[in-house]
Amino acid sequence: MRRSLLLSLACLPLLAGCALFRGNLADQPPRIVFYTPDSAELDAQAKLIVGDAADLAGNYPTAPVSVLGFADPDGTTAENRALSARRAEVVATELRRLGVAPSRITVRPRGEVSFDAVPLESRRVEIRVGQ
Repeated sequence: MRRSLLLSLACLPLLAGCALFRGNLADQPPRIVFYTPDSAELDAQAKLIVGDAADLAGNYPTAPVSVLGFADPDGTTAENRALSARRAEVVATELRRLGVAPSRITVRPRGEVSFDAVPLESRRVEIRVGQ
């Protein structure tokens, strides 16, 4: 009896975490993958972030998944648009590989965007589940 009680108490934080995770989908922040200049490759950290987004999408199987690609303002507008599209497509491909249905995924290349304070923020893909 005592062992069962202790085991139950030990599991409470896990259950509380699940309750928070299953909260309002609109309250979930986007998952963001950052890139080095002129790159569209997923490094190990990026794959973890995409995996987290795939897990979230799996918890909401009817929610749409938007993949928005961005690039920094270096280069031409056309080059940056193409780079943002490649980045978003690479992330979408990984989401599909991880089990997110292709029909749920919308890829939206946004092209160049300037972040003067932190240029890295320009080189990103945002994954939004439910939006």
